[in-house]
Amino acid sequence: MRAREGCAEAFEAAWRVAADEISRVPGSLRQELIRDAEDPRTFLIISDWRDQEALDAFGPSAARETLTAALRDLRESGEKSTYDLLQTVIGHGPRIRVRVTVTVAEGEEAAYEKAYRKVAERMRGTPGHVREELLREPGTGTYHIFAEWLDEASFNAWTDDQSHLDQTAPLIQYICENFERATYHIVARPEESPQPGVVVQAPRPQPQPSRQPEPSREQAPKPAPAAVPNERSAVDSSTDVLVVGAGPAGLTAAIELARRGVACRLVEKRPDDNGTADKAIGVQCRTMEIWENIGVAREAMDAGIWLHGQTVFVNGRQTHQVDWDLPDLPYAHVGLPQYETEAILTKCLAGHGVRVERGVELKEFTQDADGVTAYLLGADGRAETVRAQYLVGADGAHSTVRQKLGLTFEGGMGMFPQLFMLADVDLDWTMPEGHLLRFIEVEDDEMKGMLVCVPLKGRNRWRVATLASPRLQAEIGSNPIPPGFSAEYDPPSLADVQVVLDQLAPSGTTATNLRWASIFRIKHGIVDRYRDGRVFVAGDAAHLHPPAGGQGMNTGIQDAWNLGWKLALAVRGDAAPALLESYEAERRPAGKAIVDRAVKIAFTDEMDMDDEREQFLLEMQMTLSYAGSALVGEHGEQFDGGPRPGDRAPDVHDLRRFGVGHGVRLFELTRGTGHTLLAYADGGTTEADFAGFEKLAEKVRGFVNVYVLAAPDATVPDGLDLPMLRDTHGGFRSAYGLRGTAAYLIRPDGHVGFRTAPVDPAALDAHLAGIFALGGTA
Repeated sequence: MRAREGCAEAFEAAWRVAADEISRVPGSLRQELIRDAEDPRTFLIISDWRDQEALDAFGPSAARETLTAALRDLRESGEKSTYDLLQTVIGHGPRIRVRVTVTVAEGEEAAYEKAYRKVAERMRGTPGHVREELLREPGTGTYHIFAEWLDEASFNAWTDDQSHLDQTAPLIQYICENFERATYHIVARPEESPQPGVVVQAPRPQPQPSRQPEPSREQAPKPAPAAVPNERSAVDSSTDVLVVGAGPAGLTAAIELARRGVACRLVEKRPDDNGTADKAIGVQCRTMEIWENIGVAREAMDAGIWLHGQTVFVNGRQTHQVDWDLPDLPYAHVGLPQYETEAILTKCLAGHGVRVERGVELKEFTQDADGVTAYLLGADGRAETVRAQYLVGADGAHSTVRQKLGLTFEGGMGMFPQLFMLADVDLDWTMPEGHLLRFIEVEDDEMKGMLVCVPLKGRNRWRVATLASPRLQAEIGSNPIPPGFSAEYDPPSLADVQVVLDQLAPSGTTATNLRWASIFRIKHGIVDRYRDGRVFVAGDAAHLHPPAGGQGMNTGIQDAWNLGWKLALAVRGDAAPALLESYEAERRPAGKAIVDRAVKIAFTDEMDMDDEREQFLLEMQMTLSYAGSALVGEHGEQFDGGPRPGDRAPDVHDLRRFGVGHGVRLFELTRGTGHTLLAYADGGTTEADFAGFEKLAEKVRGFVNVYVLAAPDATVPDGLDLPMLRDTHGGFRSAYGLRGTAAYLIRPDGHVGFRTAPVDPAALDAHLAGIFALGGTA
């Protein structure tokens, strides 16, 4: 058909409507609209049918009349021909199947299936998308989508185009958790029974394995050896640990090593420090506890602003307003730009005698049984070969370490990008002081808009994070944007910010004084492993998050906090063989849970739990536990609650120590770089028990600090060769669920490593043998 002049676009739109209806007619296999490359007004409509009978039935149908009526006034000519399909030859490029597995909560099955059908309708006509099926495991809430695509390139092009989120929006809330995806190559398909007069040639088997891991668009092939700098011009040097990347995770790792006396180097590709461009602005409660231990909590409080509540609006209506009034926590949530965080940590690291080596890029590395050889290139072009026992890759979203190791993202939504914009502006509104604000627009159970505003230090100053404005979405389109900030595109303007404010913020809200803005794209997901031999990844090199809630930076800091003390023991030869294995075993499940949670927060009403206190503690990572780790354990059952092995060890106030005129906090005892054993004594503790405490302390001297905490009715022997404090008001007994003589082992990262009640020295010895090298506790 040839469209009338000026009617080509209307012709195409009308065909889409009619073709959608025809696709439902029994026997209809496929509808295609093709445009003449030299004459944009000439179209070829191709309609495939199962057989002549189905086509004949379509002739007088209502669907046929819909097509005819839709195009009648838009075309100036047309002709029709019918052909019999004699043979189909499948291309040699292998088709792929993508399997998506989702487990939905009980009672949500019908809603999920409805959302899937909506998405399936929207997928019709997507280039490269052939067909798909939804399957359910009987008696469960687990579903599998099997989608067939023409090839891997088509599928990857679809995932890289952020506009596909409009198609999949109804499923977003379901694929935030318990989500898995895998890609398979179709290597053979048995010949189907042909219809009369039709010969179908089966696809030719391809020489690929039956299953291949899903490729990550960020991964690059491992460079050939030729990429290694010329070693003859390099300067040889050595260190215990080489840390790559001077963001919050890398700085924390270096601090933890340096304050334990481990020689380390911290190199950063960026020549200058991070002065303005940053994405993380929230320092969570748990991170503040870590910073108290490191010694920088005061600096953070002085530079930041307290965030002590949040207000949530859905479709312009305030649905929640929560004040985070939790006096039992040592610290609240602090609003602090990432460049301030990095400045504070850089100064702390310098205090331990280590400086950040800026403008130094990791080009390549190799490893063997004894260490890692890294090839660095300085800003002045000088190459250097560095030998280290271990390497830590904390080099962010574009991680060279991750790429060289060939780590791939799996689970979560690692291949589903969004285009965000961030801006630092003044807003002329009146909102609760210190509240994080979330504005969400929902239509037909789909999120149509999202705006997060976080107050910064200064009058009316806010950090705005939102989906990019329609202008930017249209301008950038499906152009590839790597994770992180994008310098290739002009930053958002005040007008772009105002468009979103007009859509979501209270009426009349105006943005002024744009200090900084950027387009930001992330690929949220988690790598398949955190360790490869003597090389580790942490922070954004291991997991990527939506910019909501500051989970990314805080999780990266906790990665390094977990890894630092273990690496230090390994460097000194004091670590048990399996100690370093616990890093991935503990941090990867934690990272995956936080990635999934961050995605869910980004696309739903954040206040989704009945218990607001419980939700706050979850968001602040205060309830994060390593309960499933092989590195934690317990003996005995004489506990009335209290923190379990792997849980965060809570603080206790008003312990009393002779000679100290004020109450002592438990955190003052556990602060530092070593393990802490807290032995509890009450009225039933015997002199033999106290002698056992002393014997334990002698065995672990140099590895574990031991304190006796005595109840008011405990009789402590004269001359006890251990530091002792009184649990005068029973705060420790209550918080730790004690009923008699007991002991808690607190790890250097502030989590419970082991507990025993009554105290069993043999059980404690066995546990310590899994942490320290054989003979280390003897």
